[in-house]
Amino acid sequence: MARNQVLIEGRVSRAAQLRQSPAGIPIARFVLDHYSEQTQAGMRRQSRLRIAVIAAGTGLAEQAGRLERDDGVRVSGFLSRADSRSGDQRLVIHAEHIEYTGLEGSGD
Repeated sequence: MARNQVLIEGRVSRAAQLRQSPAGIPIARFVLDHYSEQTQAGMRRQSRLRIAVIAAGTGLAEQAGRLERDDGVRVSGFLSRADSRSGDQRLVIHAEHIEYTGLEGSGD
């Protein structure tokens, strides 16, 4: 199987919206802002992005639902298209693990 893994840290820029799938699975969706400096070809460059995170399942959706704007988080999971049926090419992270890292800028 081909590998598809992502690990990213950032801050919650839009708190979770909670819903249920047609099968009754709890789903939370929040937006993550990321900023870092990375090295590419020996040069430093800024990396900035905003991406939606989908957390499915009782425990993970509940955890994501408790996150508030500006909370720092570390998310691991995999990338997929936002809507595979419509052909939407935007990417989202499907979370497998969410770790609270503290409030942005608080030094936590």
